[in-house]
Amino acid sequence: MRWNNRTGLQASPNALPGLERERDLVRSVQAPDFAGVTFHEVLARSALNRVPGGSEMPFAWTVNPYRGCTHACVYCFARPTHSYLELDAGAGFDSQIVVKVNVAEVLERELLKPSWGREHVALGTNTDPYQRAEGKYRLMPGIIDAFVRSGTPFSILTKGTLLRRDLPALAAAADRVPVDIGLSIAVFDEELQRSVEPGTPSTAARLATVSAVRDAGLDCTVFLMPLLPGLTDSDEMLEDAVARLAAAGATAVQFGALHLKPGVKPWYMHWLERNHPQLVGLYRELYADGPYLPAAYAADLRARMQRLLDRHGLGDGRAGPTQRFGDGARRRVRFDGFDGVEGSRSRGAARRGVSMAGSVAGPARTPDERPTALF
Repeated sequence: MRWNNRTGLQASPNALPGLERERDLVRSVQAPDFAGVTFHEVLARSALNRVPGGSEMPFAWTVNPYRGCTHACVYCFARPTHSYLELDAGAGFDSQIVVKVNVAEVLERELLKPSWGREHVALGTNTDPYQRAEGKYRLMPGIIDAFVRSGTPFSILTKGTLLRRDLPALAAAADRVPVDIGLSIAVFDEELQRSVEPGTPSTAARLATVSAVRDAGLDCTVFLMPLLPGLTDSDEMLEDAVARLAAAGATAVQFGALHLKPGVKPWYMHWLERNHPQLVGLYRELYADGPYLPAAYAADLRARMQRLLDRHGLGDGRAGPTQRFGDGARRRVRFDGFDGVEGSRSRGAARRGVSMAGSVAGPARTPDERPTALF
């Protein structure tokens, strides 16, 4: 259930704070092909995370097979969740990865209970289920099987091209339960992408994954977020991004600008000071009043993006709240400083009445499982 090939693995002398006293830690290991990364293998007591009824998230349940993420995106909302394990939300989030090695078995038991109502479950709301370690741990095939056997609809949001490994299983699953796939692609400049999200697959590889999802007969929403002020939000950059998404075959596009909550802002600003010091003053001004951008910025971005989406056949002439997957209900949600999730669907997706369940930051059942957006 853990590494397929254990050769070269070494037990770490560093016990994982916060879990050793609960006796959930199986072992801490390091692998030669993950330089500087420690994997803390734990036994999950539960897999399903209940999102509180008062939450603004457009789904009620999540599953997170990993905590921490080697994608190392400097803007990642999930960083503060590492502090509950007494781990660093900066470099520690990128290099101390918690792996729930029994998550598929626990999930199947929970989904097969008579009390389970087969509600939609979202993956990728905290950390990426297809980060690079999934190539070794292979947790997702078992998770997908558990959803199918129980008749549970689900969605996946990822930056990981490893998703392509499971496309046959996902296509087969979609014949039995509703399946929604989303790719997060935020940066289309190669140099910037390597700097701001150094552990992710290239933009080109993710665009190819969008095409592969469509070739497998599945819809694919692209999350064009976060758009970074002064770095990725110019008219030229947005035009290039939307054109490439359309060419890749994206079914739908959700977009939104960066917001910087307290646990993320220092890490992002430190990166900005090192790499783009000329923009520090702009960011201090834009985010002076809190984590969200001013309303005027949001309105301008909304107008510019909607024109582009319409031009490339990805818009229906309006932007509105994301549709909650599975039941057709619509809810207003706060997202990237907007009153409502911005986005659009292709006309084909609109006719089918299906869209990706949006990932919105918000509290969950327990501190260690608080779902947040990947971006």
